[in-house]
Amino acid sequence: MPDEIDRKINAILKIIGETSEPIGSVEIAEKLKIQGIEMSERTVRYHLKMMNERGLVKIFWKEGRVITSKGIEELRNAFVSDKLGFMNARIETMAYKMDFDLYEKKGSVILNVSYIGKKDFNKAVKFMAPVFKKKFTTGNKVAIIESGEKIGSVEMPKGKIGFGTPCSINLNGILLRHAINVDSVFGGLLEMENDRPLRFTEIINYSGSTLDPHEIFIKSRMTSAARAAYGSGKILAALREIPAASVNEAEAIIRKVEAAGIGRALMIGKAGQALLGVQIAGERVGLVVPGGLNPVAAVEESGIETESKALLTLMDYSRLIDFEEI
Repeated sequence: MPDEIDRKINAILKIIGETSEPIGSVEIAEKLKIQGIEMSERTVRYHLKMMNERGLVKIFWKEGRVITSKGIEELRNAFVSDKLGFMNARIETMAYKMDFDLYEKKGSVILNVSYIGKKDFNKAVKFMAPVFKKKFTTGNKVAIIESGEKIGSVEMPKGKIGFGTPCSINLNGILLRHAINVDSVFGGLLEMENDRPLRFTEIINYSGSTLDPHEIFIKSRMTSAARAAYGSGKILAALREIPAASVNEAEAIIRKVEAAGIGRALMIGKAGQALLGVQIAGERVGLVVPGGLNPVAAVEESGIETESKALLTLMDYSRLIDFEEI
């Protein structure tokens, strides 16, 4: 069964890739067992030999194996169909993990983090300012992560500054804590005309994507957030659905979330009615929320290179600052 063998090889490769030190067959077999995969140490060694011949791992004398760049690429490309729905699962996990208290204004929030060259950062901030002023962001709170500083399990590379923005999924988590279920439908490009939302021109359903749609749109240079900040252009936005019966309570919560600087809604629809041309299920209400990466989209549009990771990590709310403080 070639597919089953490949899955086992990828499971071994993933374990090696997630381990910071060289790892041997005994420890790999133990970690596989925790995952429900029964494999003898001898079988693990056999697979490691094959992986070594393919250049996916390399040997560090008796200590074990480490993953190679070819191995990392293999993991990225492996079983794309198995990854469908990954974004939905990631959204649900992070919404559950964040624990921000809306009334105490304490707890953790979900951050997107963008890597920007240190020499370009001050210039990048100037391109972001109009987007913040127009409120095409998830709020006015941001995080600055200096070179060498760690955020979650990620260390900021040398010569880079991390720019963190609250992810729009914070709204999901807060509504969830008030017993309001949120369905994240899609991420898309929202056309703005004379400062008003007109229509979605591109959409990617979260259920059918292995990547964050907004990361794709930014790197494809499909946004025009800078132009939108002056009247007309295309910004990152997403569609959510909530139960129609909860809309009054949800509106009150969203106002408090906006006051906390970590989320907002651009539009709130009516029960069962289409919103910006998108049909909404009966007994549901559509919410259009801006993308947290809109400021970074404006930076990319200016020609400054960035690398963004949506839904990257959790950070304590107390570490955030107002954008105007930068």
